[in-house]
Amino acid sequence: MRSNSDTIRTRRAVTTLAALLAGALALTACSGGDSDKKGDGDPSGGATGSTLRLPKLNGAKLEVAAVWTGTEQANFKKVLAEFEKRTGAKVTFVPAQDPIINFLGSKIAGGQPPDVALLPQPGAIKQAVQKGWAKPLGADALKELQKNYSQGWQDIGKVDGKSYGVYYKAANKSLIWYNAKAFENAGAKEPKTWQDLLTTAQAVYDSGVTPFSVGGADGWTLTDWFENVYLSQAGPEKYDQLAQHKIKWTDPSVKQALATLAQIWGKKDYVAGGADGALQTEFPASVTQTFTGGDQPKAAMVYEGDFAQVNIGDTKAKVGTDAKVFPFPAVGSSAPVVSGGDAAVVLKDSKAAQALATFLASPDAATIQAKLGGYLSPNKNVPDSAYPNEVQRTIAKALIASGDDFRFDMSDQAPQAFGGTPGKGEWKDLQDFLKNPKDVAGAQARLEKDAAAAYGNGS
Repeated sequence: MRSNSDTIRTRRAVTTLAALLAGALALTACSGGDSDKKGDGDPSGGATGSTLRLPKLNGAKLEVAAVWTGTEQANFKKVLAEFEKRTGAKVTFVPAQDPIINFLGSKIAGGQPPDVALLPQPGAIKQAVQKGWAKPLGADALKELQKNYSQGWQDIGKVDGKSYGVYYKAANKSLIWYNAKAFENAGAKEPKTWQDLLTTAQAVYDSGVTPFSVGGADGWTLTDWFENVYLSQAGPEKYDQLAQHKIKWTDPSVKQALATLAQIWGKKDYVAGGADGALQTEFPASVTQTFTGGDQPKAAMVYEGDFAQVNIGDTKAKVGTDAKVFPFPAVGSSAPVVSGGDAAVVLKDSKAAQALATFLASPDAATIQAKLGGYLSPNKNVPDSAYPNEVQRTIAKALIASGDDFRFDMSDQAPQAFGGTPGKGEWKDLQDFLKNPKDVAGAQARLEKDAAAAYGNGS
């Protein structure tokens, strides 16, 4: 992670990236959606003229664990199938449960660790290294990593200066998707500021449609809401301090962010199903219910990252036409840009496991999944044309344009006990706050108590 001395440079870059996204998404949202334009490459998705050399691994067997389900899992399996085709290895996908560190712990205790795991938090990589599970990346994987990734993405896969993680998948978590028909019927406009967002929400509500769909059954969606508000309102320096628990969750800046969130979460008519309904709605349903129901969807807007496109794809809505998107509005002086990602980490060191890490660090692998939609790669050598629609191409360009300057998801930086465990820590505390948004002080006290326990400090 970068130090606070980088704050000024990062604030400027975040502002630039938000501006780029705002301008580009405004253009792409007006254009047609999915195009059949394919990326440069062979039919299997490998880049033309690829110099990637993989060993012959006939007879080798690999297990790869990740928490991905549904379409996301199916698309990743196509990437693994290409690796099998090129090497002769046999790869089995192992569905993991959250928190993946606990899942891996039980596998390792039983003497059956997967060869490679996709870890969704830098904190989880650090834990895997501390427990002695993770193996450093080999020379070939390192070479691909250094060739294809900005220094910032390389650094978040490191522990104590050594590379362990290949960030195969990234996310731009500063987007709000909306039902174009619902906006049109309400005469609503894409908001630029938080106040604009409240005005837009009221216009949608007055038209007879609930403004927001919230996937509150999955606590991570609530942490993402908080992080965008906090980063924009409190700024990058405070964001870094809170991410490292160098300031308490009882800090006035946290109080301000929670009070801001309550302007939406606290209006039960603004959230589909009210708080109780939201807390029973899992993330995929929060997306699909926004884009089904014709002129009467359950909600007009749903906040989440670029990966929401996978779920929009399960409806008849077309991205760019029926389903449009705008950057998370500026709450403070500039709009937030929060990123997330999943890193491939080798747990059983072998020629085959290192070859898979090398493949996942290459543009060849990422290009295959990029073409399938609902996926974003931090690999700067994936061609823009690989992405299947203009909205996705724009989001990908903006991510690469940010270079080293982005803020990684705060809860993903935290110890898993606080930032990544269903029913506990920040996830549970924010679910409780969604249920009772008037109790800002109580929410702060619970967050601080849980953070102090997980970080092992009270400061």
